[in-house]
Amino acid sequence: MNKIVVQSGQIIFREGDNNNSMYIVLSGMVEVFFTHKNTATRLALMKKGDFFGEMALFRAKPRSATARAVMNTELASIESKQQLEKYLLSNPEFAAKMVRILADRLANTNELLISKLNEITTKEIEYQIQE
Repeated sequence: MNKIVVQSGQIIFREGDNNNSMYIVLSGMVEVFFTHKNTATRLALMKKGDFFGEMALFRAKPRSATARAVMNTELASIESKQQLEKYLLSNPEFAAKMVRILADRLANTNELLISKLNEITTKEIEYQIQE
């Protein structure tokens, strides 16, 4: 695990990047956002103790969002599953926090998916009734 210092306004990673590191905020603040039709939408504002970019560690896919330092920020960079496992074993409180946050993110994703499926189903029913 490496510590890195990022200056205010500096991009940590961009949508489409292929690096596989995840980050833990040691100090400072990071904004995570994505851009659609030239409009940036903030996904999260990360502060001390928060983590981001973890999906890159588990999947070999390009980044789906951009991360930028909001102020001068110090980060811990975790570059492999083995580094993450070692960090989690030596920091059980962080491990518990990570499990809670990932479970919340999964629950939110499930709710969004169900909502979208309901929208599609409703539209299909409306279309069938109009025929």
